[in-house]
Amino acid sequence: MTPSVRVDARAFVKAESVFFAGEAGPVWRVLEGIVRLDRDSGPTRQPVQLALPGDLIGVESLCERRYQFSATAFTACRLERMALDADSLRVPLLQQALLQHQDRSEDMTALRTGSVPQRITHLLCLMGLDWRPDRRALNGEADAIRDALPTLREVAQVVDAKTETVCRALAQLLPPRSRKPGPVRPVRDWSGVAPGRLTTAWAANATPLGAAA
Repeated sequence: MTPSVRVDARAFVKAESVFFAGEAGPVWRVLEGIVRLDRDSGPTRQPVQLALPGDLIGVESLCERRYQFSATAFTACRLERMALDADSLRVPLLQQALLQHQDRSEDMTALRTGSVPQRITHLLCLMGLDWRPDRRALNGEADAIRDALPTLREVAQVVDAKTETVCRALAQLLPPRSRKPGPVRPVRDWSGVAPGRLTTAWAANATPLGAAA
């Protein structure tokens, strides 16, 4: 076990910032969820890595440097701050950070190459969702998977695709959302309406195309 002292643990909601590039702070270990690391590129951020449970982020602090990347909760997550009471504690953490970087670089390669459905499938596996490429999720599972995912825009940034392409790929991988029961709409009796007024009456009472039922 890596020698360290736990200072405290903190929960972050989805899309909450953990720290920003250029700040100084502690090393964090991901206990639950996934953290996204981004390189600031003008007004936008370029995804660099996804940190999984057990991973360290902010490892620049081990070398007395400021954070190089910005960290954001990709999913709801919980992190712990690492306290380094002696220089001897830095070596095993640096070793872990090196091996971790190799693994996560392979993950990012898988997330940004191949077909978009393949990239999203790899993302679902990294998130630990109940998903296998050789089976389609049932309606209830599909709803849970969709709810667990960040926004389409964020997923598109991570898998390097357009949002509409991600939307189509998810439609291929997952069945549509299960419909929730709602109030029964009354059916109007049109039998007493004169034929010449039927078209006008229907236009006034019809639901516009695309409106919610």
